[in-house]
Amino acid sequence: MKFKKSLTLLLSGALIAGVLAGCSSKSSDSSDGGSGGSGGKVIKIATQSPLSGGSAILGEALKLGAQLKLEEESKKFEKLGYKLQLEPYDDQGDPKKGVSNANVIGADKEIYGIIGHLNSGVTIPSSEVYEKYHVAMVSPAATAVEVTERGLKTVNRIVARDDFQGPAGAEYAVKELGAKTAFIIQDKTAYGQGLADEFKKAIESQGAKVVGYEGITVGEKDFNGVINKAKAQNPDVIYFGGLYAEGGLIIKQAREKGIDVPIMGGDGLDSSGLVDIAGDSVANTYITSVAGDSTKTESGKKFVEDYKAKFNKKAESYSVYGYDSMGVLLKGIEDAIKANGDKLPSKEKVAEAVRAVKDYKGALTEVSFDDKGDNTKAKVFLYKFDKASYPPALQGEVSQ
Repeated sequence: MKFKKSLTLLLSGALIAGVLAGCSSKSSDSSDGGSGGSGGKVIKIATQSPLSGGSAILGEALKLGAQLKLEEESKKFEKLGYKLQLEPYDDQGDPKKGVSNANVIGADKEIYGIIGHLNSGVTIPSSEVYEKYHVAMVSPAATAVEVTERGLKTVNRIVARDDFQGPAGAEYAVKELGAKTAFIIQDKTAYGQGLADEFKKAIESQGAKVVGYEGITVGEKDFNGVINKAKAQNPDVIYFGGLYAEGGLIIKQAREKGIDVPIMGGDGLDSSGLVDIAGDSVANTYITSVAGDSTKTESGKKFVEDYKAKFNKKAESYSVYGYDSMGVLLKGIEDAIKANGDKLPSKEKVAEAVRAVKDYKGALTEVSFDDKGDNTKAKVFLYKFDKASYPPALQGEVSQ
């Protein structure tokens, strides 16, 4: 991995629950190029993310970003003769709920695409259902390698994978933080364990020693046991693979026990919720994230302003990725419609058009999908929390 030097070090890195079931389907068969519902040519786009539970801050941000883009694109589609409609679903960060919702989504003949999920562990089984129903999926956040390694035609994501994010964090830990030993904690989910495993492999390849590797359970509140184990090993860095709800508590409890070494994690910690939970203890925490800083580009700044004006809240890390994922999906749908003589194409054709998207420029991201559905232009960003404020300070970025 080659680092660039410019700004600093360049390195990479709820609303009430939505419709839960029984979405009405008024359309004729979507594969016949028909006009959609009897009340007009309706194109529904679903979102799936946790709108309740421990990850709701990021899940809602994903949904609201997607909503903003859909509303901005509505007039364009009206000129083509179609009405866009958002169908938000709360997957609760639960694979079973995600699959249940996915079956409802797949059965709705008017739903032509899905923006989601946040969690890889929900994305993987739910996407098997989307594949069955030929519903194109664009994820703003799921980073597990397995998401795109199964050869599914409908599955895409605009962010980098864990086998890029984990090594980026490991290289920074060794080369910039001087870490010779690391203690790793992970939450046993597809995302958390996958990211931790990639970090472990990479930091060992850099010559550092892993002096502990422990798993915790999502929803736990008391981490004194694993923290005591970490303290006993006196590592140069502690790495956590998981989300901000548990990550914030681990950071806080570790600092209370006098552990002052750098604590690292991945994009699951990239939330204002981490600061809310950890408070001042968040200082000296580093995260790799697949989400960039929206304020670093003019288009990103405009997005942040529009988001604030629309929803009266600050954008989170994945707000703009929900927005850009919706943009990519709608570009694919638009291309498929035009290629079909301005008639609604089959869902299969929509999925093909989404996968074929190249050089899309969103508010923050550029997107070109490869044959697996990965974004060849994805980046990883590194941030540091110096104090209890969000967003953290950007340290740098690296491209794939």
